[in-house]
Amino acid sequence: MSEPVALVALALEAAIGWPAWLYARIGHPVGAFARLIATCEQRWNRDDWPDARRRILGVATLLLLALLAGAAGWEIQRIAARLPHGWLLLSLAAFPGLAQRSLYLHVRPVATALARRDLAAARTSVGYIVGRDTARLDAAGVARAAIESLAESFCDGIVSPLLWLLVGGLPGLWIYKAINTADSLIGHREARWRAFGWASARTDDLLNLAPARLSGLLLCLCAGRGWRTMLRDARRHASPNAGWPEAAMAGALGLRLAGPIAYDGVVQAKPWIGDGRVDADASDIRRGLALYLRACGLLWLIAGGVAWAL
Repeated sequence: MSEPVALVALALEAAIGWPAWLYARIGHPVGAFARLIATCEQRWNRDDWPDARRRILGVATLLLLALLAGAAGWEIQRIAARLPHGWLLLSLAAFPGLAQRSLYLHVRPVATALARRDLAAARTSVGYIVGRDTARLDAAGVARAAIESLAESFCDGIVSPLLWLLVGGLPGLWIYKAINTADSLIGHREARWRAFGWASARTDDLLNLAPARLSGLLLCLCAGRGWRTMLRDARRHASPNAGWPEAAMAGALGLRLAGPIAYDGVVQAKPWIGDGRVDADASDIRRGLALYLRACGLLWLIAGGVAWAL
């Protein structure tokens, strides 16, 4: 990709994101993936079917999703190749797959609410970006949850789609987004999804192997610290990937993240990541956001460098 598609896509998303008025009129591409996944899950993931059959149908769902996403990306890329400045069309088609602005705007309100000591509002805000129970989190727990989500979503929402855009063009970006959406919706270990979502979870793990480690590297580079914590604690996370940016963020901010977490009223005794403070607060979220912005800036340099080199 010799044109500055990735760089322009990053700039567009940072400048305008996906405005509410646009979402109200046409939705978001990820919403189309979610509807297809929900339809397949409803029809093909029946409780009275054996796990083997449900696993095969989960694979079929993933293949159908990836095929449609890739075909759409390929068709737009084919049309763009015929236009004098087709890279502009590619940039417009790519930027909704990135989430720099969106992630920042979802995390910042948590810090704002905590700073004014409005724990109820902070719990509500963090509930939009995490899957754990938030009703009983104290202020420090809310702050840690926001920082953990910021670190993990830096990989899933920015680094991974950008990397797959650079490697596979527009089809690569949207195939990744489709698979990542499937993992978010059905790639769970609960009995209902364990077999049907197996392929989605494993494929998403595979696609995030390199981006997760790159995410941790970028965070440590921008912080000038965190290396030891990342290398020591990344594998403490249940995910083979999420631990890398999370451990890097913990080391960079001097915090302990993860630890015991409640899902659906059941507390899971997850290990701590990092060996710093547990009493995170609004200022720590703001420090995390500042680090996140610097890491995003490094991604802009990478995207620009790739366009220049090719």
